Amino acid sequence: MERTLEMLAGGRVAWGALALAAPGLNVRLAGMGDRDAPELRYMIRIFGSRAVALGLGYLLSDPRARRRWRRLCLVVDACDTAAGLAHAVRGDVPRGPAAGLTAITGGYAVLGALALRAEARPS
Repeated sequence: MERTLEMLAGGRVAWGALALAAPGLNVRLAGMGDRDAPELRYMIRIFGSRAVALGLGYLLSDPRARRRWRRLCLVVDACDTAAGLAHAVRGDVPRGPAAGLTAITGGYAVLGALALRAEARPS
């Protein structure tokens, strides 16, 4: 499971770096190119900084600190997934992009929850 979590952290860093460097491309890859605006690019960069920080925080930590990072990442992923579901239900974001992004954050949340569950089991 640890290798999977490291790959997810690497994905956070890569996606976050792309968001920082090319927010317009990030908007297009998310399927919302028709909504591209300076305000959205700014928000994408905020997301990018957070994603890079979460990913690097996990990857650069020792095993004990990684437990804390797993919990923090799970909270962020659960919040992002709940927000995505709310937007999908309201229909104020195109359903395709909302579903795709919610599936990504939901997948991260599920894997994070499974990791915490495995960690809680006695060896």
